[in-house]
Amino acid sequence: MWTALDNSTCELGESPFWHPREQSLYWVDIAGKAVLRTRGAIGPGVDVERWAMPQEPGCIAPARSGGLVVALRDGVYRAREWGGALTLMAPALHDPAALRFNDGKCDPLGRFWAGTLHEPKTERIATLYCLDPRGPQPGALQPMANDALTANGLAFDGGTLYWADTPSHAIRAWDWDVVDNRLGASRVWRRFEDKAEAAAAQAPYGGRPDGATLDATGGYWAAMYEGAQLQQLDPQGRTVQSWPLPVQCPTMPCFGGEDLRTLFVTSARKGRPADELARMPASGQVLFTRTEAAGRPVDFFDD
Repeated sequence: MWTALDNSTCELGESPFWHPREQSLYWVDIAGKAVLRTRGAIGPGVDVERWAMPQEPGCIAPARSGGLVVALRDGVYRAREWGGALTLMAPALHDPAALRFNDGKCDPLGRFWAGTLHEPKTERIATLYCLDPRGPQPGALQPMANDALTANGLAFDGGTLYWADTPSHAIRAWDWDVVDNRLGASRVWRRFEDKAEAAAAQAPYGGRPDGATLDATGGYWAAMYEGAQLQQLDPQGRTVQSWPLPVQCPTMPCFGGEDLRTLFVTSARKGRPADELARMPASGQVLFTRTEAAGRPVDFFDD
Protein backbone atom coordinates (compact mmCIF):
# COMPACT_ATOMS: atom_id res chain seq x y z
CA MET A 1 0.00 0.00 0.00
CA TRP A 2 1.64 3.19 -1.21
CA THR A 3 0.83 6.60 0.29
CA ALA A 4 1.58 9.99 -1.25
CA LEU A 5 3.87 12.08 0.92
CA ASP A 6 2.02 15.29 0.05
CA ASN A 7 -0.16 16.69 -2.73
CA SER A 8 2.57 18.56 -4.59
CA THR A 9 4.15 17.09 -7.71
CA CYS A 10 7.56 17.23 -9.37
CA GLU A 11 8.17 17.25 -13.08
CA LEU A 12 11.13 14.93 -12.56
CA GLY A 13 11.61 13.87 -8.95
CA GLU A 14 14.98 12.25 -8.16
CA SER A 15 17.84 11.75 -5.69
CA PRO A 16 15.93 11.10 -2.43
CA PHE A 17 17.82 10.51 0.80
CA TRP A 18 16.87 10.33 4.47
CA HIS A 19 18.74 12.75 6.73
CA PRO A 20 19.16 11.00 10.10
CA ARG A 21 20.08 14.12 12.09
CA GLU A 22 17.09 16.09 10.86
CA GLN A 23 14.69 13.15 10.46
CA SER A 24 13.82 14.65 7.08
CA LEU A 25 13.53 13.40 3.52
CA TYR A 26 15.39 15.35 0.84
CA TRP A 27 14.95 15.06 -2.93
CA VAL A 28 15.16 17.13 -6.11
CA ASP A 29 12.93 18.14 -8.98
CA ILE A 30 15.42 18.17 -11.84
CA ALA A 31 13.17 19.71 -14.48
CA GLY A 32 11.57 22.02 -11.91
CA LYS A 33 15.03 23.24 -10.81
CA ALA A 34 14.42 22.77 -7.10
CA VAL A 35 15.63 20.94 -3.99
CA LEU A 36 12.93 19.83 -1.56
CA ARG A 37 12.78 18.56 2.01
CA THR A 38 10.19 17.58 4.59
CA ARG A 39 9.72 19.31 7.92
CA GLY A 40 8.08 17.48 10.79
CA ALA A 41 6.82 13.93 11.22
CA ILE A 42 6.48 11.88 8.05
CA GLY A 43 2.90 11.25 7.02
CA PRO A 44 0.34 12.32 4.44
CA GLY A 45 0.32 16.09 4.12
CA VAL A 46 3.71 16.64 5.76
CA ASP A 47 5.13 20.13 5.30
CA VAL A 48 7.50 20.34 2.33
CA GLU A 49 9.99 23.15 1.74
CA ARG A 50 11.11 23.97 -1.79
CA TRP A 51 14.40 25.71 -2.63
CA ALA A 52 14.71 27.08 -6.17
CA MET A 53 17.97 26.34 -7.99
CA PRO A 54 19.60 28.38 -10.79
CA GLN A 55 20.07 25.24 -12.90
CA GLU A 56 18.83 21.65 -12.95
CA PRO A 57 19.99 19.80 -9.82
CA GLY A 58 20.81 16.29 -11.00
CA CYS A 59 21.54 14.94 -7.53
CA ILE A 60 22.31 15.96 -3.96
CA ALA A 61 24.07 14.53 -0.91
CA PRO A 62 24.37 15.62 2.72
CA ALA A 63 27.70 16.93 4.03
CA ARG A 64 29.12 15.86 7.38
CA SER A 65 29.77 19.45 8.47
CA GLY A 66 26.23 20.48 7.51
CA GLY A 67 24.40 21.52 4.38
CA LEU A 68 24.45 19.85 0.98
CA VAL A 69 26.51 18.96 -2.05
CA VAL A 70 24.52 19.80 -5.19
CA ALA A 71 25.41 18.70 -8.72
CA LEU A 72 24.06 21.39 -11.06
CA ARG A 73 24.36 21.40 -14.84
CA ASP A 74 27.75 23.13 -14.94
CA GLY A 75 29.44 21.76 -11.84
CA VAL A 76 29.31 20.48 -8.28
CA TYR A 77 28.41 23.08 -5.65
CA ARG A 78 28.46 23.31 -1.87
CA ALA A 79 25.61 24.82 0.15
CA ARG A 80 26.47 25.35 3.82
CA GLU A 81 22.86 25.87 4.86
CA TRP A 82 19.36 25.51 3.47
CA GLY A 83 18.61 28.40 1.14
CA GLY A 84 22.17 29.70 1.43
CA ALA A 85 24.82 30.56 -1.12
CA LEU A 86 25.95 27.95 -3.64
CA THR A 87 29.75 27.82 -3.91
CA LEU A 88 31.34 26.03 -6.87
CA MET A 89 33.61 23.20 -5.71
CA ALA A 90 34.35 21.49 -9.02
CA PRO A 91 33.47 22.70 -12.53
CA ALA A 92 31.97 20.15 -14.89
CA LEU A 93 34.29 18.49 -17.39
CA HIS A 94 31.47 18.08 -19.91
CA ASP A 95 29.79 20.49 -22.32
CA PRO A 96 26.73 21.71 -20.36
CA ALA A 97 24.92 22.42 -23.63
CA ALA A 98 24.75 18.69 -24.36
CA LEU A 99 25.16 16.97 -20.99
CA ARG A 100 24.08 17.52 -17.41
CA PHE A 101 24.62 15.74 -14.12
CA ASN A 102 22.04 13.11 -13.24
CA ASP A 103 22.23 10.33 -10.64
CA GLY A 104 24.76 10.51 -7.81
CA LYS A 105 25.54 10.08 -4.10
CA CYS A 106 28.41 9.67 -1.64
CA ASP A 107 30.33 6.47 -0.99
CA PRO A 108 31.10 5.13 2.52
CA LEU A 109 34.43 7.00 2.63
CA GLY A 110 32.77 10.35 1.99
CA ARG A 111 33.59 10.84 -1.68
CA PHE A 112 30.89 12.34 -3.91
CA TRP A 113 30.05 10.53 -7.15
CA ALA A 114 27.84 11.83 -9.97
CA GLY A 115 27.10 10.57 -13.45
CA THR A 116 26.04 12.54 -16.50
CA LEU A 117 23.25 12.25 -19.04
CA HIS A 118 23.63 12.96 -22.78
CA GLU A 119 20.43 14.88 -23.48
CA PRO A 120 20.21 14.11 -27.23
CA LYS A 121 20.79 10.44 -26.25
CA THR A 122 22.71 9.81 -29.47
CA GLU A 123 26.26 9.32 -28.15
CA ARG A 124 27.49 7.02 -25.41
CA ILE A 125 29.52 9.76 -23.74
CA ALA A 126 27.85 9.88 -20.32
CA THR A 127 30.51 9.52 -17.63
CA LEU A 128 30.67 8.67 -13.93
CA TYR A 129 32.81 11.12 -11.94
CA CYS A 130 34.19 11.13 -8.41
CA LEU A 131 35.03 14.13 -6.24
CA ASP A 132 37.39 13.12 -3.43
CA PRO A 133 37.73 15.86 -0.77
CA ARG A 134 40.88 14.20 0.60
CA GLY A 135 42.43 13.16 -2.71
CA PRO A 136 45.43 14.66 -4.53
CA GLN A 137 43.07 16.93 -6.50
CA PRO A 138 40.28 17.78 -4.02
CA GLY A 139 38.72 20.40 -6.29
CA ALA A 140 38.64 18.30 -9.44
CA LEU A 141 36.25 15.68 -10.77
CA GLN A 142 37.91 12.39 -11.72
CA PRO A 143 36.38 10.30 -14.55
CA MET A 144 35.84 6.75 -13.28
CA ALA A 145 33.61 5.00 -15.86
CA ASN A 146 31.93 5.80 -19.17
CA ASP A 147 30.25 4.24 -22.24
CA ALA A 148 26.71 5.20 -21.29
CA LEU A 149 23.83 7.39 -22.46
CA THR A 150 22.13 8.01 -19.11
CA ALA A 151 23.92 7.50 -15.79
CA ASN A 152 21.72 5.93 -13.12
CA GLY A 153 21.48 3.24 -10.48
CA LEU A 154 24.66 4.11 -8.58
CA ALA A 155 25.24 2.01 -5.46
CA PHE A 156 28.18 0.81 -3.36
CA ASP A 157 28.36 -2.54 -1.57
CA GLY A 158 31.72 -3.41 -0.04
CA GLY A 159 34.04 -4.14 -2.94
CA THR A 160 31.36 -3.78 -5.62
CA LEU A 161 30.18 -0.65 -7.42
CA TYR A 162 26.89 -0.73 -9.36
CA TRP A 163 26.01 1.66 -12.17
CA ALA A 164 23.12 1.49 -14.65
CA ASP A 165 22.72 2.84 -18.16
CA THR A 166 18.97 3.28 -18.37
CA PRO A 167 18.43 3.15 -22.18
CA SER A 168 20.45 -0.08 -22.48
CA HIS A 169 18.26 -1.75 -19.80
CA ALA A 170 21.45 -2.92 -18.07
CA ILE A 171 23.00 -2.63 -14.62
CA ARG A 172 26.76 -3.06 -14.64
CA ALA A 173 29.02 -3.99 -11.73
CA TRP A 174 32.70 -3.40 -11.06
CA ASP A 175 35.12 -4.86 -8.57
CA TRP A 176 36.06 -1.80 -6.54
CA ASP A 177 39.11 -1.10 -4.41
CA VAL A 178 37.37 1.09 -1.84
CA VAL A 179 40.47 2.55 -0.20
CA ASP A 180 42.50 3.28 -3.33
CA ASN A 181 39.32 4.05 -5.29
CA ARG A 182 40.14 1.94 -8.33
CA LEU A 183 37.67 0.07 -10.53
CA GLY A 184 38.35 -3.25 -12.23
CA ALA A 185 36.71 -4.46 -15.43
CA SER A 186 32.95 -4.01 -15.69
CA ARG A 187 30.44 -6.80 -16.19
CA VAL A 188 26.72 -6.84 -16.93
CA TRP A 189 25.18 -7.73 -13.58
CA ARG A 190 21.54 -7.69 -14.68
CA ARG A 191 19.84 -6.87 -17.96
CA PHE A 192 16.09 -6.41 -18.41
CA GLU A 193 14.01 -6.98 -21.55
CA ASP A 194 13.61 -3.94 -23.76
CA LYS A 195 10.28 -3.07 -25.39
CA ALA A 196 10.94 -5.06 -28.56
CA GLU A 197 12.00 -8.15 -26.62
CA ALA A 198 8.96 -7.93 -24.35
CA ALA A 199 6.64 -7.56 -27.35
CA ALA A 200 8.26 -10.54 -29.09
CA ALA A 201 7.73 -12.62 -25.96
CA GLN A 202 4.14 -11.31 -25.70
CA ALA A 203 5.00 -10.10 -22.21
CA PRO A 204 4.27 -6.75 -20.58
CA TYR A 205 7.13 -4.27 -20.67
CA GLY A 206 8.71 -4.09 -17.22
CA GLY A 207 10.55 -0.81 -17.61
CA ARG A 208 14.24 0.09 -17.55
CA PRO A 209 16.50 0.61 -14.52
CA ASP A 210 16.63 4.16 -13.19
CA GLY A 211 17.78 5.12 -9.67
CA ALA A 212 18.51 2.53 -7.00
CA THR A 213 19.27 1.91 -3.35
CA LEU A 214 20.68 -0.97 -1.29
CA ASP A 215 19.16 -2.64 1.74
CA ALA A 216 21.06 -3.83 4.79
CA THR A 217 21.60 -7.33 3.35
CA GLY A 218 23.01 -6.18 0.01
CA GLY A 219 19.74 -6.30 -1.90
CA TYR A 220 19.52 -3.84 -4.80
CA TRP A 221 16.21 -2.00 -5.27
CA ALA A 222 15.80 -0.46 -8.73
CA ALA A 223 13.13 1.97 -9.90
CA MET A 224 11.90 0.70 -13.27
CA TYR A 225 11.14 3.76 -15.41
CA GLU A 226 8.00 3.24 -17.54
CA GLY A 227 7.50 -0.09 -15.75
CA ALA A 228 5.30 1.08 -12.83
CA GLN A 229 7.33 -1.00 -10.39
CA LEU A 230 10.39 -1.39 -8.22
CA GLN A 231 12.53 -4.47 -8.75
CA GLN A 232 14.00 -5.93 -5.56
CA LEU A 233 17.10 -7.91 -6.58
CA ASP A 234 19.38 -10.17 -4.55
CA PRO A 235 23.19 -9.74 -4.57
CA GLN A 236 23.38 -12.07 -7.59
CA GLY A 237 21.01 -9.87 -9.59
CA ARG A 238 18.00 -12.18 -9.38
CA THR A 239 14.52 -10.79 -8.82
CA VAL A 240 13.29 -11.32 -5.27
CA GLN A 241 10.07 -9.36 -5.63
CA SER A 242 8.37 -6.83 -7.85
CA TRP A 243 6.75 -3.89 -6.05
CA PRO A 244 3.92 -2.47 -8.21
CA LEU A 245 3.47 1.30 -8.08
CA PRO A 246 0.61 3.67 -8.92
CA VAL A 247 2.94 5.69 -11.19
CA GLN A 248 4.29 4.67 -14.59
CA CYS A 249 7.68 6.30 -14.13
CA PRO A 250 9.30 5.75 -10.72
CA THR A 251 12.76 7.28 -10.66
CA MET A 252 14.62 6.39 -7.45
CA PRO A 253 13.95 4.67 -4.11
CA CYS A 254 15.54 5.19 -0.70
CA PHE A 255 14.98 3.85 2.80
CA GLY A 256 14.25 6.21 5.66
CA GLY A 257 12.45 6.75 8.91
CA GLU A 258 13.96 6.20 12.33
CA ASP A 259 14.31 2.44 11.72
CA LEU A 260 15.13 2.74 7.99
CA ARG A 261 12.13 0.55 7.15
CA THR A 262 10.10 3.20 5.35
CA LEU A 263 10.65 2.93 1.61
CA PHE A 264 10.32 6.17 -0.35
CA VAL A 265 10.26 6.50 -4.13
CA THR A 266 10.32 9.59 -6.33
CA SER A 267 8.59 9.71 -9.69
CA ALA A 268 8.20 11.72 -12.89
CA ARG A 269 5.39 13.25 -14.91
CA LYS A 270 7.39 15.31 -17.41
CA GLY A 271 6.55 14.38 -21.00
CA ARG A 272 4.04 11.70 -20.04
CA PRO A 273 0.78 11.27 -22.04
CA ALA A 274 -2.32 13.00 -20.72
CA ASP A 275 -4.29 9.75 -20.50
CA GLU A 276 -1.54 8.16 -18.41
CA LEU A 277 -1.49 11.11 -16.00
CA ALA A 278 -5.28 10.89 -15.71
CA ARG A 279 -5.03 7.18 -14.82
CA MET A 280 -2.05 7.72 -12.53
CA PRO A 281 -2.54 11.10 -10.84
CA ALA A 282 0.23 10.37 -8.31
CA SER A 283 2.82 10.70 -11.09
CA GLY A 284 5.48 13.17 -9.96
CA GLN A 285 4.76 12.65 -6.28
CA VAL A 286 6.89 11.01 -3.59
CA LEU A 287 5.31 7.76 -2.41
CA PHE A 288 6.13 5.72 0.67
CA THR A 289 5.32 2.38 2.28
CA ARG A 290 6.60 0.25 5.16
CA THR A 291 8.82 -2.78 4.50
CA GLU A 292 10.27 -5.69 6.43
CA ALA A 293 13.60 -4.94 4.80
CA ALA A 294 15.77 -2.29 6.42
CA GLY A 295 17.91 0.12 4.47
CA ARG A 296 21.35 1.60 5.06
CA PRO A 297 22.09 5.04 6.48
CA VAL A 298 22.98 7.70 3.94
CA ASP A 299 26.68 8.37 3.40
CA PHE A 300 27.85 11.95 4.05
CA PHE A 301 30.32 14.05 2.07
CA ASP A 302 33.42 14.15 4.26
CA ASP A 303 34.54 17.78 4.02
